[in-house]
Amino acid sequence: MNKLNFSNFKGDIFGGLTAGIVALPLALAFGVSSGLGPSAGLYGAIFVSFFAALFGGTETQISGPTAPMTAVSMVVIGGLIASFNGDISKALPSILTIFMLSGLMQIGLGLIGFGKYIKYIPYPVVSGFMTAIGVIIILTQISPAIGYYPKEDIEFVNQFKPQAEEIIFENIINEEMKQGTLVLEEITETVRRAQSITEEQILRESKVLAGTEASGVIGSIRFLFNAIGNINFLEFFLAFGTIIIIYGFKKITVAIPSTLVALVFMSGFAIIFNLDYRTIETIPSGLPIPNFKIFSEYSMSNISPYIFTALTLALLGAIDSLLTSVVADNMTKTKHKPNKELIGQGIGNTIGALFGGIPGAGATIRTVVNINAGGKTRISGMVAGMILLVILLALGPIASMIPAAVLAGILITVGFGVMDYKGLKAIPYMPKTEVAIMLIVLVLSSVWNLVYAVGIGLVIASLMFMKKIGDLTTAKSSISLLKETAWQDEVNIPKKVFIKHIDGPLFFGSTSDFQQLAKQIPEEADVIIIRLEKMPYMDQSGLYAMEDVLVDLVASNKKVLLVNLIEQPMYMLERIDIIPDLIPKSQVFSSLDESLAWVKKYYN
Repeated sequence: MNKLNFSNFKGDIFGGLTAGIVALPLALAFGVSSGLGPSAGLYGAIFVSFFAALFGGTETQISGPTAPMTAVSMVVIGGLIASFNGDISKALPSILTIFMLSGLMQIGLGLIGFGKYIKYIPYPVVSGFMTAIGVIIILTQISPAIGYYPKEDIEFVNQFKPQAEEIIFENIINEEMKQGTLVLEEITETVRRAQSITEEQILRESKVLAGTEASGVIGSIRFLFNAIGNINFLEFFLAFGTIIIIYGFKKITVAIPSTLVALVFMSGFAIIFNLDYRTIETIPSGLPIPNFKIFSEYSMSNISPYIFTALTLALLGAIDSLLTSVVADNMTKTKHKPNKELIGQGIGNTIGALFGGIPGAGATIRTVVNINAGGKTRISGMVAGMILLVILLALGPIASMIPAAVLAGILITVGFGVMDYKGLKAIPYMPKTEVAIMLIVLVLSSVWNLVYAVGIGLVIASLMFMKKIGDLTTAKSSISLLKETAWQDEVNIPKKVFIKHIDGPLFFGSTSDFQQLAKQIPEEADVIIIRLEKMPYMDQSGLYAMEDVLVDLVASNKKVLLVNLIEQPMYMLERIDIIPDLIPKSQVFSSLDESLAWVKKYYN
């Protein structure tokens, strides 16, 4: 645990207070967007902010739910709720277990020193991912912003009733098969249960199917006209007014967070005039209670498909947090401890999951607000968490009256804000390969799967990088030259001696050129001298390419002499016994003169 520094206590209190107030509307909005409700966002903000500050490695960091973390969390939440037939209470233990697992993974990443490697993630992958997050948030919030909820569109829901009946009947069959009570000769009980399926059950299952069908980017686009055709103008007015205030108030002053102003003004307007609007879910009053069902009511079979997603959450949280740490360093002229920050974030997310909160990370805007308001130590982040706890305890019932459309409006502005405009503007000037990577990640993240899209982007970026480095290295190497140019010390070389130079590392990017060596050697050459003093490194691909060439040369009765072998290539050649089994040690020399003396002695 870090020692607390009270030398800037007043500034930290004010910084934490300001950051906590800024975090409130975002925490509620991210909770609603995740699918677990506003309380989950608030709990995540409270615990992640407090414990990440207490144990982390960045003094001024303010943590909590962020747009990228919430977007990936939606994948977990949506998938597990669907697997439990729309029953959130049954899916919750498995959901929170995955969130806790991601926190533990973050702690593990910090302990193994992974923090220093975050900087190697290619920018096009990050850019495409961040823009995709913005696209996902904007498109999925259009429906709630105009008051359209697919599960409440009876005409739309009724389309899924035949499919819902089939699913319910299949569940009955599967349940009886598991219990061993299904006997084909006596299916009276099965028929009775099938006939007792109620309209309420069918309707409930139909709503689950309708919600799943209309979810995500593809679902939002596909049923956009449904939403527009069923627009609720009051909800649209509340969302649109929120967006106008958020962008407009910034032009008046930035001293007061425009998001908070929009939340208070539009919610107050709806309450005072007693408008018939849709509220967010009720926020529980009282202290948050640990959800111990995490340890007792979860199924490993439900969790296992999301292990990779948990790792993605851990990595994404690490990237998000450490990028914010760099911003904080630039503003405060300090130096954060990356691995310690990962441990702090992991502890915060682990404890947050235990209390039912969604995962979070270092939040750039909230951190900047904290610093500008006077925060200088980790006390400010802890104060931000406690302020949110006080708001939860004192204003929970009032917060439950916030219009859902207002939070949808807030999220739409967040979606536009998180998009990487810098990367998008640079598309005409960026190398085509980097543009391709960014667009691939952007499209796949938006319409398919965030987790797999990032993985595919990283693989493509790595392969492109390796190819580029291979091409550059090969271009600077004389391995690929068909015509050898004599070096300055190569004078009076016997006609039957052919000298081959390797100028540069012999690795996977240059092996194909090197394997042409045997074809370049004149038939009349009896002795082949391979000069290796400018070959600093040989990988496994290069080693086997060298072996193939040497085997061909020795098989054609040519004497091969190796000159000036450096330590690493010598070690590689000895490991698979090229030296001495294929090339005797007597044919390995430390200088060209020694090899030429051997040639002279051998032929005389």
